[in-house]
Amino acid sequence: MTSPAPRTVDRDILRLAVPALGSLIAEPLFLLADTAMVGHLGATPLAGLGLASAILQTIIGLMVFLAYATTPAVARRLGAGDERGAVTAGIDGLWLAVALGAVLAVAGWLAAPFLVGLFGASAEVAEQATTYLEISMAGLPAMLIVFAATGLLRGLQDTRTPLWVAGLGFAANIALNFWFIYGLGLGIAGSALGTVVAQWSMVAVYLVIAARHAIRTHANPWPHREGLLRGAASGGWLFLRTASLRAALLLSTWSATALGPDELAAYQVAISIYFTLGFALDALAIAAQALIGKGLGSGDVAHVRAVLRRCLQWGVGSGAAIGVVVIATAWVLPQLFTSSAEVAAMLPPALVVLGVSAPLGGLVFVLDGVLIGAGDARYLAWTGLVNLAAYVPLAFAAVWWADASGASSAASLAWLMAAFAIGYLAARAVTLSLRARGAAWMVVGAA
Repeated sequence: MTSPAPRTVDRDILRLAVPALGSLIAEPLFLLADTAMVGHLGATPLAGLGLASAILQTIIGLMVFLAYATTPAVARRLGAGDERGAVTAGIDGLWLAVALGAVLAVAGWLAAPFLVGLFGASAEVAEQATTYLEISMAGLPAMLIVFAATGLLRGLQDTRTPLWVAGLGFAANIALNFWFIYGLGLGIAGSALGTVVAQWSMVAVYLVIAARHAIRTHANPWPHREGLLRGAASGGWLFLRTASLRAALLLSTWSATALGPDELAAYQVAISIYFTLGFALDALAIAAQALIGKGLGSGDVAHVRAVLRRCLQWGVGSGAAIGVVVIATAWVLPQLFTSSAEVAAMLPPALVVLGVSAPLGGLVFVLDGVLIGAGDARYLAWTGLVNLAAYVPLAFAAVWWADASGASSAASLAWLMAAFAIGYLAARAVTLSLRARGAAWMVVGAA
């Protein structure tokens, strides 16, 4: 097959990536909204939010395979001309999300004090973190259902609907959090409660949409044993891949905690901004997942290669543009997220580091999405362990250097962010690039 024209590929990418950008940013905007509102309550609630968010995002992040396994499974069947089978695969993902969400919510609520205690924070910070985490567990099943529903729609080449749902959910989250935190005076508990209500509202909308697709294609709305097992098998490798990513983030949070409570609060702001940048760049990865899954399902290898090439060009270029904006606003952004002068003063050097790392992030996120779309989860799982092994000494070295050199808090935080946003991403870039250069991941067919 001849390679499609670049303009045609660009249209396909942008048709999916632009709406995906909005829906992806909505998720970290939940966290940014919490960070901004809680940050004005003081450094202790903000530090508590940082710990609780690290734990909650780890649990949720480990379950992201519900979207990442569902998207290529649905897209491949769609590419092969089996739309009913595509919707059925997505519905199986929803049922898997319901089961996992219920179990994890109960276990997480019971284990919240223990999980917070692992970070060795002060009693005041630990109390704030535990409060937020316990309430947030009520919204955990909702987030998992949203993952699976989003994976279904992405696989059907629809990223516009998740954009609308996420946008409305974000607007509701802002209003509810403001009212619960300040109007009712609930503090950090109000932030968690507002987010939980917004999350379940999104679930209600998604279930209606999924039901309409099932009726339209005559797909069976009940779970199928083979589909659940197939999703669990492919999701298992993606779970391991994501576990290594979350382990790196938890190590970063532990390192920030070791630096001090103000440093932990500043790290919470920096990592929230990082997540926002990452999800923005990940929009191209979502487009790559859907297009490559569909292309491999239809056997169009030439189109798959064209999507890979153009997504990489868009990813690195977008990363460079975003990086310039972050660096230019590094001395302004901190004021939006904290009223603590000490915390705000630490942030500019760390934000400059994030800006410098953005092009590398664009490369990594695109390649990750390409291999997920191809179903190459086993390779991603094993190399994720290699990448984590490369990051561990960097994180410990950043903490050791801060203690041994007596460096300023701003410099210590910047070195920690450099270890993660540059060192860890560089390791991922190497392992992903080595795989993408070959053809072993280009397996065609509906499964």
